[in-house]
Amino acid sequence: MFILFKIKYNNGEFSSIGKVQRINKTDKNWYIDFILENMKFKSEYYNENQIESFIFSYGIKAGKIKDKDIKNVNVIHQKYKNLKLPISMEAKDYGRLIVQNKIETGINYILQNEKGETIDFKKYEKYNEVECFKNGISLVKFTDIFINKVKFLRKIENKYLYFENGRQILSTKEMKTKFISKTKKTNNLINNFITLDIETFVDNNVLVPYLISFYDGKRVYPFGLWDYKNPEMMILDCLKSLFIRKYDGYKIYIHNMAKFDIIFLLKYIVKVAIVHPVIHNSRIISLHVNCGEKGDYQIQFKDSYLLLLSSLAKLTRGFGVDTLKSVFPYLFVKKNNLDYIGEVPDFKYFDNKITLNEYNEYKNNFNWSWNLRKEVLKYCEIDCVSLYQLIFKFSDLIFSQFGKNIHHYPTLPSLAFAIFRSNFMENENIPQITGKIADDIRSGYTGGAVDVYIPKPPKNRKIKCYDVNSLYPSVMFKNFMPIGFPTYFEGDIRIENPEAFGFFYCKIKAPDNIKHPIIQTHVKINGIVRTIAPIGEWTDMLFSMEMDNAQKYGYKFEILWGYTFEKAIIFGEYVNFLYTLRNEYPKSHPLNFIAKILLNSLYGRFGMDDNFPNIQLIHKNYLTDFENKFFDQIEEKIDLGEHMLVFYKNIDKSREDNSDHNISIPIAAAITAYARIHMSQFKNNPKINLYYTDTDSIFTDSEIDDSLISEKDLGKLKLENTCEKAIFLTPKVYCLKTESGEFIYKVKGLKHEIELTMHDFELLLKRDSSLKKSQVKWRRNLTEAKISLLKELYTLKVNDNKRELIYNRDNKFVGTKAYKIDKTKNIKTR
Repeated sequence: MFILFKIKYNNGEFSSIGKVQRINKTDKNWYIDFILENMKFKSEYYNENQIESFIFSYGIKAGKIKDKDIKNVNVIHQKYKNLKLPISMEAKDYGRLIVQNKIETGINYILQNEKGETIDFKKYEKYNEVECFKNGISLVKFTDIFINKVKFLRKIENKYLYFENGRQILSTKEMKTKFISKTKKTNNLINNFITLDIETFVDNNVLVPYLISFYDGKRVYPFGLWDYKNPEMMILDCLKSLFIRKYDGYKIYIHNMAKFDIIFLLKYIVKVAIVHPVIHNSRIISLHVNCGEKGDYQIQFKDSYLLLLSSLAKLTRGFGVDTLKSVFPYLFVKKNNLDYIGEVPDFKYFDNKITLNEYNEYKNNFNWSWNLRKEVLKYCEIDCVSLYQLIFKFSDLIFSQFGKNIHHYPTLPSLAFAIFRSNFMENENIPQITGKIADDIRSGYTGGAVDVYIPKPPKNRKIKCYDVNSLYPSVMFKNFMPIGFPTYFEGDIRIENPEAFGFFYCKIKAPDNIKHPIIQTHVKINGIVRTIAPIGEWTDMLFSMEMDNAQKYGYKFEILWGYTFEKAIIFGEYVNFLYTLRNEYPKSHPLNFIAKILLNSLYGRFGMDDNFPNIQLIHKNYLTDFENKFFDQIEEKIDLGEHMLVFYKNIDKSREDNSDHNISIPIAAAITAYARIHMSQFKNNPKINLYYTDTDSIFTDSEIDDSLISEKDLGKLKLENTCEKAIFLTPKVYCLKTESGEFIYKVKGLKHEIELTMHDFELLLKRDSSLKKSQVKWRRNLTEAKISLLKELYTLKVNDNKRELIYNRDNKFVGTKAYKIDKTKNIKTR
């Protein structure tokens, strides 16, 4: 049957509903739906004009055509926002055909599915445009792109879905994020700052402040215990002299403030000022203080050690300031000898800070006239003045080289970050990554690999110790970094994009025969989470370039999901400038030191966890109200007398975080991964026999190819020592005897003044042997404003925290092998 449906209106006009259709008798229901759907497109007109009659024009022809209601029952559907979308590029799989029209370069089908939804399906040569409607309202719109006979790509909103043989094999979704912005250079440098120092003596194993001095660039102001009843009055008097209009806007620098001076000061600062502390990882980074009668003077306490990571003695010599740090027998001072005058105290009271020759030279300056008060005032004054000169010179050099004011930055990484953004950052394309994406990538963020392979070389076998020249800067200089918007994906992204770059969550299978595994993960060993490089099978987040490198060594991967990024070399100019600057000056020049510390401080800033706790200093009169309001959020409280320092977290998830997070964990994770890739060339190398590796060093008895060695080239090896003897017990615990006879040892957690011998290390190679050493540790107490000295017993022994230990028949430690883990990251017995 051929049939055409028309509507006649009272005004005499006619309207055809669709074109002439070919139908069978059995297609009655289909044709009714066809009429109803097509009338929706004319609804505006016939709602405004009265209908007079319906007209059917038809003709009958012998034969049968294909039934309109037959549909493909084998079509697989995709669930999307409560919709069922056919995984097909064929119009017939979307429902019953209502109308079909030719359009430019294609065909337009109007269909209806079993839910009564209308599908506008435009078919072109290599793609389809599809839109679904319900009661005239658009439900979804997407584009399907032909790849081959069994595969197509569906673009729907911000997602890309890949289908093959009716099955989704990959999905991607671009994630929106902010970008780290460039900054401008500073126009003016104003050096308004003060330096401060505190001297203490030991009384009943407690450090007691007895002198506090500060220097404002013109004169030194000392406050000695001999003029006060107690340390509290001395400190308060000093603070009152600081918190005045004259010093409004000043910075107060204290070297090693976080671990020493602030312990004595904070309790008393809160008594005379309003304090806003910045605390990260339990370390007080800085204090912002509002003082004066109305609290309208602003002063900031800063730790100069966090900007200049070295001792004051080394720094003043290296920067060549006029006033060098001096020496003083600080162990000699007691509460009952502050007025001592007499012979220079014995050499032992200088606590090995000077040599015996230096002591004798110092002693020759006095003739039974050594005055403790006079000398400590001079010593503390020199400390303040030398620190002032050091900061002034550092400030001037940074400003002249980079146009940045050091007084605006609390730490060296923050200063390096500011220098990069204002001097070397070309494009604003480094993503600020927070939330789940940051957590996912951070889960696979591990540092350098440190492992013991062979604890002791054979007799007469020399060990060579090589360091990589500026490992992290070298990989930053030449390698691509993740930039741009992150794209989340599910499935194996490398099937569709073999060059995909980013962070992939994978099933990992390490080869059983690999001697020195190179992929790290976090596992629990002896009840503590450790970072190890195991063999076995497990799942983890990996940087794509580290995955590619590991495949060369026999690793196998199945990519499950992850994040892709664009890529670019973004640190080349920064590294090149600083490394060139460093090589232009000798090690004794301050610019050599500045270039070195800036080179090595930038990368970690990108990986910083900026989820600082909220901190409130609350008077105890209001503490109960605060606790009632934030009871579930309070993490820690520190009693400071009349006030309480309260740490609490913000758990209000309803507010969108629109703040700037100037961090990018993908950058930091990529840099550390590139560093491990660089070090992997020395592992599993048949030409290199390894005894021990650290983040940027190797210890071997093999000859290294000359092409890998250079004293100055970035990323090349530099020979640090050749050793006649060496023993490696555990990561960060080893000893060396060099060809020159120097004995070098490193024991993490043990103070270096504790004496150890090669024989001590030799004994520890015996199974279950241990060595106990007593050392004094500091216990800091902000509540009581004191530091106590406690004796601690340190036990030194071989441990299996990183690799499985191998002993010979004589129970002597002779080697290690990699742990094998299962899919749940449990250690498997081998």
